[in-house]
Order: sequence, then C-alpha cells, then structure tokens
Amino acid sequence: MSKKTVLVLCTGNSCRSQMAEVLLNHDLGDKVRALSAGTRPQPKVADGAIEALKLAGLNPEGLYPKDVDAVMNEDIDLVVTVCDNAKETCPVFPKPVPSIHLPFHDPHGEPLESFVAVRDDIRSRLVAAVREKLGI
Repeated sequence: MSKKTVLVLCTGNSCRSQMAEVLLNHDLGDKVRALSAGTRPQPKVADGAIEALKLAGLNPEGLYPKDVDAVMNEDIDLVVTVCDNAKETCPVFPKPVPSIHLPFHDPHGEPLESFVAVRDDIRSRLVAAVREKLGI
C-alpha cells in the first residue's frame, strides 16, 4: 500500500501545522506522508514549537514555513486545516480533495507549557482524526 499524503494547512505555518506534520510523520509514518504549509507563512518556525517537539523526543530538523503554493503540485489525499483563518482562506485544489477542520489553540507568545499542551492536543485529536478519515 502506498502512503497517503496529508497536507496540514494553517495561516503562518510556524507552529501548529509544523508540530502536526512532525507528529503525523512520526506516529503514522508507515502509512502517511505529512506536509505542512501556510497561507501567509512566517519567517521561521516558533521556538516554542521546536522545543515542544524536542521535549517529546521528536526531531524538528529541517522544518521551515512554506507557502501553500510550494505543495500545490503534490498528490494530496487529505487536507487538514488547524486554525480558523486557514479554513477561511484555504486554497482551491485542482481536484477534489477530502478535508477536515480541527482548530487548535495558537500558543504564540505564551510559555513553553502552552506549546506542550497544544502539541499533546494535536497528537491526541489530529492523529486519530487522520487515521479515521483515511481508514488506516
């Protein structure tokens, strides 16, 4: 069975979508290839997101915010929006792509504990939702 490609979409692609990409690739990596992008990408991934991933023993190497145009040519099986703003400005893909919307709190500007809480929330809710939606 080939891997399903999941695009996690957010506005800044600097926190929630980045953590979701790493978590999906780690937890479902044998069945899923996760990518992330943003409608208005920030200059860098949030330090809190990187630290929260490291604290969970996950590797944040190579993460960087990407514009959604960078992944438009990918063969995407599922789009997941993780913030309300991205849902409102979600791009139209050239083919019908199933999508789900799971909003998560934006921890920007908050203490590391907030990033850890969002990371754990993403891991529990998003991984399960992707597994269910893709039937894996």
